[in-house]
Amino acid sequence: MQVESNIPYLSADGLPPEVGGLMSTRRGGVSRAPFDSLNLRPAGLRGDAVDEPAAIHENQRRFASWLEGAQPVYLDQVHGRQVVRLTRADLARGQSFAQADASVTTERGVACTVLVADCLPVLLAAPGGHAVGAAHAGWRGLAGGVVEATLETLCEAAGCAPSEVSAWLGACIGPEAFEVGDDVREAFGPDASAFFRPGATASKWWADLPGLARHRLQLAGVAQVSGGQWCTYSEPARFFSFRRDRITGRHAAAIWIR
Repeated sequence: MQVESNIPYLSADGLPPEVGGLMSTRRGGVSRAPFDSLNLRPAGLRGDAVDEPAAIHENQRRFASWLEGAQPVYLDQVHGRQVVRLTRADLARGQSFAQADASVTTERGVACTVLVADCLPVLLAAPGGHAVGAAHAGWRGLAGGVVEATLETLCEAAGCAPSEVSAWLGACIGPEAFEVGDDVREAFGPDASAFFRPGATASKWWADLPGLARHRLQLAGVAQVSGGQWCTYSEPARFFSFRRDRITGRHAAAIWIR
């Protein structure tokens, strides 16, 4: 049974004390329907012209106020595996967005941030907060290796092993709602067959996106994985869902060094 909360974000647990992390819900903002209320997709990105830029900017201001002084750096996400290294110089970029689906930083004041509305946000932290990273993991990015690429970049930046890294999975479309075709199942290969159940119709499968992410993290050597128990599709009052609503807002998940 899920417990409702009036707090407008999910706190990332299981991370080192030197690291902060969270994911917004749809609550606590000023956007009007169908983007109600905390739509965080930047006005400069594709497909969001219907929402009011002033509302988005206010939502972003509120989101940033939860990050303990760090500032979010948003990305132009394309469902790939590209990872960018962020520094404080990126805070001055304004509405210029790097085209990538993950970011890593070793600098305080910078919050690695990804946008989601059914896709899975994966937050990664090196021991002692020496580096942090965030990955946007829809099924294409996950199958394409975005989590592994982020982990590799993080470990290189922090000088640590994957076994020392902590991971947190945010809210995404859950295994009771994510029906996919044979192409998705085949993209993950036979080793991941346990994370697909027969769907309601022939050649369809219920896919466990958080389960697939945990599996790939564990294969990469990450043993400390928390979160991943929330379904965006099944909680319309709490979460945006592209598959459920099509025209909708975006959550943000962020991680930073304290």
